[in-house]
Amino acid sequence: MLLSQLPEDVLYHILSYLGYKSLSCLSQVCKTTYHFVNRDAVWRNIAKELLNTGISRNGTDIYPSIPLKERVKIAQNWYDGVCKKAIPLKWKTKLLPWLQLDGNVLFLSQAADIGAYHLRPDSGRLQRNPFKIYSGHKGDVCRFVLTDSHLISGGSDGRILVHSRRRDMSVELSGHNQEVNCLDSKDGLIVSGSRDRTTRIWSLTSSCPRDTIPMHDRVWSVAISPTLRSFVTGTACCENFSPLRVWDVERSECVCSLGSEFRRGAGVLDMVFESPFQLFTCGYDTFIRLWDLRLSPRKCVMEWEEPDDSALYCIQTDGNHMIASGSSYYGVVRLWDKRQTECLQFFHLSSRPVSSPVYCLRFSSSHLHAALATSLHSLDFRQNPIHIR
Repeated sequence: MLLSQLPEDVLYHILSYLGYKSLSCLSQVCKTTYHFVNRDAVWRNIAKELLNTGISRNGTDIYPSIPLKERVKIAQNWYDGVCKKAIPLKWKTKLLPWLQLDGNVLFLSQAADIGAYHLRPDSGRLQRNPFKIYSGHKGDVCRFVLTDSHLISGGSDGRILVHSRRRDMSVELSGHNQEVNCLDSKDGLIVSGSRDRTTRIWSLTSSCPRDTIPMHDRVWSVAISPTLRSFVTGTACCENFSPLRVWDVERSECVCSLGSEFRRGAGVLDMVFESPFQLFTCGYDTFIRLWDLRLSPRKCVMEWEEPDDSALYCIQTDGNHMIASGSSYYGVVRLWDKRQTECLQFFHLSSRPVSSPVYCLRFSSSHLHAALATSLHSLDFRQNPIHIR
């Protein structure tokens, strides 16, 4: 019996033992095996073990429109650090920009405005002029988040603006009296943190805060749990308590603190929920930390240290094995494999004597975008891919 005559379920089982190089060779045998080997089901097990293929730990496919075989090609470049660098945008005044990525649209804040830029589907390149600008703040935009229907921004003027993505209108939420350093929104719930040492809980249907929580410290970061039952705040750590605290959404009460051995000034600058019980944080103490919120007491279960002893301004994960981080000196972006403690790859985006933090980064299956003080950088990982026919 020829290999191609085997039942499909048997053939899938056989191919599950092969690596990408063996599958590449097999696909060149004949047209029949070529078309069979190109199926996503053949590459799924390999994709689960690689970086940024879009297959999350629970099996969800983030990029279903891109064939898995192509993503495996690009994943090897992420792992090896093979990419082409570009600077699609520059500006003269030093800013603290922020980014969000939604499919083929990149949102970038510059001073008081947020521009929406198309990314060309064929090349991933940024079109130089925004097709839409969200404005209304009287000071710089500090942070903003996207939902399916709204763009929600917090500014140095202490205001929160809720912009409709479908209609040309916005609503102001007033309550903070100093800059809004951070905010998050999910399913109509908004949580904001400010330099005025308060955290406020809002609803999209009301312009007044539902609750105000005194924090006794500046709030640098906030993240709402995917369950919508709790949220986490990260403060500047200038007082005698943990900068990380978990809060109940309904009662607006502190459920617990995370960690106890933070030195003074070890503020938490960014955080991201990867699942309802897994939280990643980073900040001035130079560590990325993974917290397991199922444990009692809730504790840090893994950490990765920035080798150059630099503060970490931002992080993002692929939902599986990869973490990307941006540090405070010389625009350094690092890629980490969660299964290792050492840094996997790093990229210098600003050169001496110019030094700028990476204020924010976002990535897709093939590109990483990083916002520095005077420029937007792009890394294209489709360049010079490994040879898989």
